[in-house]
Amino acid sequence: MSEPAVDVPFTLTDRAVSIPDADALVLADVHFGRAASSSVDAPVDDGGDVCDRLEALLAACQPETVVVAGDLLHSFSRIPRGVERSVAEFVDRVETADASLVVTPGNHDTMLEEVFSGETASEYRLADGETVVCHGHEPPNADADRYVVGHDHPALSIDGRKRPCFLYGPDSYEDASVLVLPAFTRLAPGATVNRMRSRDFQSPLVTDVDACYPAVRDPSSEETLWFPPLGQSRRLL
Repeated sequence: MSEPAVDVPFTLTDRAVSIPDADALVLADVHFGRAASSSVDAPVDDGGDVCDRLEALLAACQPETVVVAGDLLHSFSRIPRGVERSVAEFVDRVETADASLVVTPGNHDTMLEEVFSGETASEYRLADGETVVCHGHEPPNADADRYVVGHDHPALSIDGRKRPCFLYGPDSYEDASVLVLPAFTRLAPGATVNRMRSRDFQSPLVTDVDACYPAVRDPSSEETLWFPPLGQSRRLL
């Protein structure tokens, strides 16, 4: 295992990241409606799982601001049954924790205005002034020292077991660092990055994946396991 070559001013947690200097919690790819729109006969209650895990993170991190880095929804042409209720519960959990909520819409959020009336921004600069959050499906317009994105749902296969992972690339996009978050929903299978090349990623912010450090949360110990840059880790996994 290896720590990143530079200090990381954030704390990785359950498929999300806490940024203390900005008093913020950032998560991505909630995909409310994914279960209802699938072919599963008895879809999992993804809304309840997401909201319960969010509440635990709010209690642990106590952020002033919660930012969803895109794809709060999983919808293009209609709002699946139950989604409006799930979004309302999500908003309520944030408000109950005395935090504000911002959504940076992703490519699946075409109907976001139908169920969410809160603050949205295509790119959101955190209170530290250095970090910009966006979904990551398009090149950002704002300059930043650090970008936090979602979109690609990275996962790492370790001893044949697939785990959601974070990817951290220091100075990897126009001299800025990039942190790619795993999908917050546990229904997203994730894209196994072990053999992926930069061209395989959908986000234009992933320009040199071999230089990105994968990180996996160990739920049993609640520790973050950092791996060497993916270019070195491939032969170890």
